[in-house]
Parts: sequence; structure tokens; C-alpha cells
Amino acid sequence: MKIHNQGGLTLISFLFVLAFVIFISFIGMKIGPIYMEYYSVVSAMNGVASERGSANLSPYDVRVKVLNRLYVSYSAENVKENNIKLTRANGVWLRVAYEVRKPVIGNLDVIAKFDRKVRLSN
Repeated sequence: MKIHNQGGLTLISFLFVLAFVIFISFIGMKIGPIYMEYYSVVSAMNGVASERGSANLSPYDVRVKVLNRLYVSYSAENVKENNIKLTRANGVWLRVAYEVRKPVIGNLDVIAKFDRKVRLSN
């Protein structure tokens, strides 16, 4: 007759696993909204870029169109007007480059840099 030992986690190892899962969830809750905002910026840029004749608009009009789209999606917190640039080289390019800093724990911060460039259509 074989004796089988019972397998599983002890209370202390369960608490370590639980603490790790809670820490990863906490970090995800801090970083998740940053990337959700970035995907809204990408969507706004692609929307403006796909509009007919957007390459012929003035830089001010392009900025206004991008910012209006961001305001509608409640994502204009970190993207300011000076983060939106228009360059005319081999077509007209819309570039949005910005940085987000969020405090995590105490004096530790998460810094995310985003830089996206799309070509405007004629």
C-alpha cells in the first residue's frame, strides 16, 4: 500500500502568490489607462489622416481636428497642442509625440513615451 502525500499550496505560499497577483493587477491599473489613451490618439490620427483633402489643411486646422477627436473620446489629458506637428517632406506627415508620467508607489513613477507618425491623404 502506497502512501500519497497531499499536494497543494501552504498558507504562506498562497499569500505570496496572492501578493504577487495583487501587485501585478495594481501595476496594470496604473499602466492600462496610459495605453488606452494612446490607442485613442492613434485612432484620432488615423481618422484625420483618412479624411479626404487633409493634406491640404493648415497645421492649425489639423491640430484642431485631432484635438476635437481626442476631446470626444475623453483622451485629451496628456496630448497638448504643441505635441502635434505637421511636416511636409515626401507628402504631408502628422506626428504626435508626447510623454506621460504617472506616480505608482511613493516616489516611483512610470514614464511612457509615445511617438506616432501617419501620412495625410490628398
